Amino acid sequence: MTSRTIEPSKLLLNRALSGGEVTVLLQKFPPRIRPTSWPETAANRERVLLRVQRLPGGVSDSARAIRAVGARFVLSWLETFPGQTWQQRWQAAGADMAAGTWHEPVMEWGRSVGRKPSSAMVRTGLLALISADVVRPAPLWFAANTSRYGRPAIAAGRDPEGFAQLEAEVPESVRGTRYVSDGLKAVAQIVGSYGGKVRDIVVGDFLVQVQLGKSETARGARLAYSWLREQGQFPSDAPSTLLMIEHRTGQVGPAELVDRYNLKCQPIRDLMVAYLSERQPALDYNSLKRLSSLLAKNFWADLEQHHPGIDSLHLPLDVSEAWKVRLATKTVRRRQADGTVTESVEPRSSAVSVKLQVRAFYLDIAQWALDEPERWGQWAAPVPISEGECYDKKLEKQQKSRKDQRTRERLPVLPTLVRVAERRLREARLRLEALHAAARGATFTVLGETFTAPRLTNRPEGRPASVRDEHGRRRLLATEEKIAFWAWATIEIFRHTGIRIEELRELGHHSIISYKLPSTGQVVPLLQIAPSKTDQERLLLISPELADVLSAIVSRVRGPQGSVPLVSSYDQHEGVWNPPMPLLYQWHVSSQNRPLAESTIRKAINQTLEATGLTDSAGKPLTFQLHDFRRIFITDAILNGLPPHIAQVVAGHNNINSTMGYAAIYPVDAIESHRAFIARRRALRPVEEYRAVTPEEWNDFLGHFEKRKLALGSCGRAYGTDCVHEHACVRCPVLIVDFGEMPRLVEIRDNLADRISEAQREGWLGEVEGLSTSLAAAEEKIAEITARQGRKASPIFLGVPTLQQVTARSVSSPEDSLRRTT
Repeated sequence: MTSRTIEPSKLLLNRALSGGEVTVLLQKFPPRIRPTSWPETAANRERVLLRVQRLPGGVSDSARAIRAVGARFVLSWLETFPGQTWQQRWQAAGADMAAGTWHEPVMEWGRSVGRKPSSAMVRTGLLALISADVVRPAPLWFAANTSRYGRPAIAAGRDPEGFAQLEAEVPESVRGTRYVSDGLKAVAQIVGSYGGKVRDIVVGDFLVQVQLGKSETARGARLAYSWLREQGQFPSDAPSTLLMIEHRTGQVGPAELVDRYNLKCQPIRDLMVAYLSERQPALDYNSLKRLSSLLAKNFWADLEQHHPGIDSLHLPLDVSEAWKVRLATKTVRRRQADGTVTESVEPRSSAVSVKLQVRAFYLDIAQWALDEPERWGQWAAPVPISEGECYDKKLEKQQKSRKDQRTRERLPVLPTLVRVAERRLREARLRLEALHAAARGATFTVLGETFTAPRLTNRPEGRPASVRDEHGRRRLLATEEKIAFWAWATIEIFRHTGIRIEELRELGHHSIISYKLPSTGQVVPLLQIAPSKTDQERLLLISPELADVLSAIVSRVRGPQGSVPLVSSYDQHEGVWNPPMPLLYQWHVSSQNRPLAESTIRKAINQTLEATGLTDSAGKPLTFQLHDFRRIFITDAILNGLPPHIAQVVAGHNNINSTMGYAAIYPVDAIESHRAFIARRRALRPVEEYRAVTPEEWNDFLGHFEKRKLALGSCGRAYGTDCVHEHACVRCPVLIVDFGEMPRLVEIRDNLADRISEAQREGWLGEVEGLSTSLAAAEEKIAEITARQGRKASPIFLGVPTLQQVTARSVSSPEDSLRRTT
């Protein structure tokens, strides 16, 4: 493997399909046509100035005078351009194209005629003309001119009733925040650009706003779109959300998929488009997209790059062999901690898959040429890849070995990861609670850290979310608590269910259902997993530990009315939006309920892993892939006696070999054969080597366990080992404390505290250090026992929807179906 360092600026990403979904939606929901003539813009100068003077807005007389002077000056400038209306003169001036600097030509013209206008006067005058509907700048102009005076002026001059009604119906959760201003500003820009009133806005108007790519404009447009859609202003087939739609690709056709790679040979390009079109009905979109990448990028684009002018599928032997050599390796780019990016050449694990698809491409064309020679016959050519080159059994064994090694390395440290996730969540909540309890601008200390609360906040209920630490750095304590919670919840669900990441993100409130056992009548909670990779639905039994996690999630995401909000999620594999559902994995961001992205879940788990300090066999920080939890779950289940065919059903595999491929265990036959081999060897050795245990040895063995009985519980050290902590049992991690010894442990803690106070008073610093360590260990054990007792004593609420809740949302759940059947 070779490596070299490259500059970050040289990294080019293929984003040819980015924003494709907006383009498709604009064809279905076009924006309104912006006319060049209407009554207000066709009025003469005197009528326009009279309309400007009568504009509402509650401004002072001096401001009204400045507005009139500025409007008169801008009209004089517009009169120097051709046109029958003021809008036509505005467009002839080219001000829309010079959005950020439109006022400079106006001021330069003023100086040429002996005037010295100020920038504020010119801007105020144009704003008055926009509010009076005399000119309508393009959406791009508004995106570059985000004055805070624009929204109230346009609202008062164009549609005061419509804006007042819209603001009154803003959700209670965002009132008083800056997001309301952003949403109303987006609506004002649309009204100012397209004319009409708020009720006249269409879906395409918002799509244009989002397509402009300005973050503030797009954020406000997405929010305002959700308001108007909830009010029923848009058709039923309108997009449920515009969240990140400017970056989505959506589903595109074979032509767009192939054109991502700019193939130079047009006949071959057309051939690949036709081939993919033939295969499309039998493939899902993700498979079609991957096939287009393998054929167009890994195969033909590579040939065109290294063999310019190639235009035939009939490849010479040296060309095909050279392509196979290049295919065997790939260039991997990794960003280092210092910001540089390194390139390394590594074996390509998908090389066999690419060869297999290219071979299928040649064979399909040869077969189709027999049925339709006039269409496919000219492209039939010898297959450059033999059947033996597609043999991948050795590669599969190597991949299985690597994955098993990952599982065996991570399975033992899973309890540590779980413990750290619980600790991080507990500490994050303590910090956030301390912030909410602190006075505005006050300094407070929690968990040994000192923070300064903000003096002002515009968040709902006046509860701040960020602080400044003792070094002056800003800490988002609310975000830290969210990340810690979802990391804990994800790890718990993964280790108790072994579901896939896409199945996790699709868990909904109605995924928690109940089932009554016919034999006993006992109600059993079940978790319904929606069809994903195998298009097969399955039900998993909810354990008490999993019930705690699901209950915590449901309680967290419930809305003010007690129901889980409906949110739309994006299927990254199929490139489509799912209908609104009561997803469990959602959070409130930027005044909207959004589903958690997969990248957010990865980030949360990576932060938890970093806090554990775990390392792999090479001494590097240990990393987890989300699919590692699935392998760990299946391995642990089979190791603990779950039959493999039951594990197959729980995991949702179509083939039991897939399940056994996930299990990082040795085959049972090998273990039994090995045991028989050892028994045969023992039979051949002298009998004296296998003597019976003497009474003294047996008594010594039993005495070991008697000595492990302690006042606080029992010692967990192994047989034949001595105490390595010099009988400092309170500190020892292998001490197993009984629940009934809690009063004795509390007494020890209080005694340690008294002894520390005495040592500090007498100046026995050595005693203080040792006693403090024991006190911390005692408090940790008390906290563990208290938490365990609390979990056992507290009721578990699963959040299973009742019939009334389901009816109110007009959604049918599996529980309703079961009741109707019964």
